[in-house]
Amino acid sequence: MSTSSRIEWTERTWNPAVGCTKVSAGCKHCYAETLAKRLQAMGLDAYKHGFRLKMLPERLDEPRQRKKPTMYFVNSMSDLFHERITDGFLDSVMEVISDTPQHRYQILTKRHERLGAYFAGRSVPSNVWLGVSVENKRHGVPRIDVLRRIPVKIRFLSCEPLLEDLGSLDLTGIHWVIVGGESGPGARPMQPDWARAIRAQCEAQDATFFFKQWGGWGADGKRRSKKANGRELDGRQWNGMPGPVNL
Repeated sequence: MSTSSRIEWTERTWNPAVGCTKVSAGCKHCYAETLAKRLQAMGLDAYKHGFRLKMLPERLDEPRQRKKPTMYFVNSMSDLFHERITDGFLDSVMEVISDTPQHRYQILTKRHERLGAYFAGRSVPSNVWLGVSVENKRHGVPRIDVLRRIPVKIRFLSCEPLLEDLGSLDLTGIHWVIVGGESGPGARPMQPDWARAIRAQCEAQDATFFFKQWGGWGADGKRRSKKANGRELDGRQWNGMPGPVNL
């Protein structure tokens, strides 16, 4: 289902598949899993089995029905490169994307091996932005090299939830970096200097920086609601988008 999104860096979400399984530390408090349980309780058919992965071919044509140019975040309720999503279904998703050049599609994954293998023999549609999650050094940073090798117009990193200082990053070929703290029950705090270090490296290496949120812990280390903690880093918002893009 395609719906308007409250995610600050996109306009709408499109979920031709839903459900997922955990692969790394960033998955521990998955917002999509929590939301899926709520949608299951509401009786939505796509979530009849909770967060179990399900391909939904009936949703494939939704972007074709929207003529207004739109930024779509693909599979906000899953991971498009999950091992149980078939290559054939991925081909169908890419066909829809190619057939709707008026839209742009942001695809974010934690499954960098599958991402690299899939595009090893295929071209990325020109209206796709590809990204990987980089929550820590152990799981996240190795994903960057795989992303960098894929020929695509826009490559981006989502450092959310940012769980530690990522140290020195090679941002060669990376166009956009999103940083954010974790929200929801059990949220793990993000230290301000972790975000500042990434911002400085973006500035030094010509990557655009976007600060999404503090999440459940403020810059002062106090627990509050995500809304109360806000989106300012060092007294201002950082809403950078790659290229001539405004949302």
